[in-house]
Amino acid sequence: MAEFQVGRKAAARTPVVGAPLLSVRDLSVTFPQRGGDPVRAVRGISYDVHAGEFLGIVGESGSGKSVSSLAVMGLLPSSAEITGAIEFEGRSLLGMGDNELSRIRGAELAMVFQDPLSALTPVYSVGDQISEGLRLHDSSLSVQAAHARAVELLKIVGIPDAERRARAFPHEFSGGMRQRAMIAMAIANDPKVIIADEPTTALDVTIQAQILEVLETAREITGSAVVLITHDLGVVAGHADRVGVMYAGKLVELGTTDEVFHEPHMPYTIGLLRSVPNMLTAGTQRLVPLEGRPPSLSALPRGCPFAPRCPVAINACRDIEPELIDHDPGSVPPHVSACIRAGEIARGDLPRVEVFPRPEPLPQEERAQTTDAPVVRVTDLVRHFPLMKGSIFPRRIGTVRAVDGVSFTLQAGRTLGLVGESGCGKTTTILEIMEMVAPQGGKIEISGKDVGELGKGARHALREDIQIVFQDPMGAIDPRLPIGEVITEPLWVAGKPKAERDKRVVELLELVGLDPAMADRYPHEFSGGQRQRIGIARALSTNPSIIVLDEPVSALDVSIQAGIINLLEDLKDRLGLSFLFVAHDLAVVRQIADDVAVMYLGRIVEQGPIAEVFNEPRHPYTKALI
Repeated sequence: MAEFQVGRKAAARTPVVGAPLLSVRDLSVTFPQRGGDPVRAVRGISYDVHAGEFLGIVGESGSGKSVSSLAVMGLLPSSAEITGAIEFEGRSLLGMGDNELSRIRGAELAMVFQDPLSALTPVYSVGDQISEGLRLHDSSLSVQAAHARAVELLKIVGIPDAERRARAFPHEFSGGMRQRAMIAMAIANDPKVIIADEPTTALDVTIQAQILEVLETAREITGSAVVLITHDLGVVAGHADRVGVMYAGKLVELGTTDEVFHEPHMPYTIGLLRSVPNMLTAGTQRLVPLEGRPPSLSALPRGCPFAPRCPVAINACRDIEPELIDHDPGSVPPHVSACIRAGEIARGDLPRVEVFPRPEPLPQEERAQTTDAPVVRVTDLVRHFPLMKGSIFPRRIGTVRAVDGVSFTLQAGRTLGLVGESGCGKTTTILEIMEMVAPQGGKIEISGKDVGELGKGARHALREDIQIVFQDPMGAIDPRLPIGEVITEPLWVAGKPKAERDKRVVELLELVGLDPAMADRYPHEFSGGQRQRIGIARALSTNPSIIVLDEPVSALDVSIQAGIINLLEDLKDRLGLSFLFVAHDLAVVRQIADDVAVMYLGRIVEQGPIAEVFNEPRHPYTKALI
């Protein structure tokens, strides 16, 4: 079905022949808890990986993806209880001692970790760390030969001036370069299987594409198989031969990428796919959120773990947990799914569009009326930072032009998307707006008032009209306060009486889709999506007309992301809000924004209505992003 395409390129599928390189059978991982029920992080999963194959494993956070990969690598803590079988080229990995495993790790089985800065040693140069891995597995290799090979590997993964960069330390590399160095280290000894655990999660879209191309190149050069663990379905769609979907510690669907994306049999997979913004249809129809949250792995419900969130669950779903069954006998390799109603979905008796129906937009009569007046006008904004050297006698050796002549206008009732790679000046721009002081250069007007000419009282009053929602809600709210006080803290600062604050808490929690009875709970008791709703409620507390959204959904699973995006769209229409939306995910921006401004190296290189910029980009950088 075309609706489930996620903008993927045609991938050459690797034929599955012969015995598998890696075979996982009935793998379970349990973590005992002192004074509590054990956490069953992985529950009886089985899959094979063949030579040259690209297998994608997807699912929400906490589904057991990373734990299963760490079990394969033998990197789980000693307290973990592991059962089942893991065989690599016919050898049982679970029965090996650490010394024997160490000879396989890095040489035949390699891993690319999610956070390269934590995985790399900060006190050794990148070149030395790659050389160390080479010499550990080949004692005949000289120091000079290992260094030369390390430089060659850095060139292969696309790091410029590799000879010089090999002598640099991890903190001197950007995020994308560190991830490239990790891949260079993983492929150093020509491994047969590379496991990549969320290798692109924290990276910009352009860097994501480059890292995935590097993984593809590594597969071609070494002939290795790749297991890619991610929650980004778009990443998997363009590269994987087969896809496994995990939920609550189990595989719930497994098949070729084409089958899983075009004809999913499991309602959870259907929900995931319908919650992803699609570049082709974004902005024309609402996303489909997956309501609820995954179950606790220490207290799993009886029956199918997905049943409480499944709109087509029947009574039998709550009694029996289904096993993986092939409902399409003609598929090779088999397309299996774990759902009592998978047969109905496969036959078409239960249409996929009816499993997770698309929410209706807000009725026209409930939408606020707005004017076309500009609410934020930024003209030739400049923010430069001096580049200093020396601690005792510091001297200026250059200038960082973080924002260098930026101009844009945000109109009432509209959303302006500010997009670009990390370091392009997006965050500096919005912080200049929120600071409300005279900028180094240029002019900032909010609600028709020049912030450089405001007195203290006028500036304080204007702050109520513009609020911000941060990327990390836990980093922006006080964990020691119950959420009722967190949400109304701006009202307390404004001197509002307690009775008014208490009444406002109930209104705001209902507005963002949370139970007002939760007002006495603390932030750590909420999921990531719920915490972001708390951040949005806090921003709405002063009845602002402008909200700045700094990457509000980038850290969330796609299923939760859809609910937050729908919520923001409803709030904008119902309250007549204006959004300045900062993001690097172009599909999300196209879904929610009316206008877009593309930033590069401190300047806006293209801006205009979202449809025009996306359909007919004029600047080469915009074309590269899209």
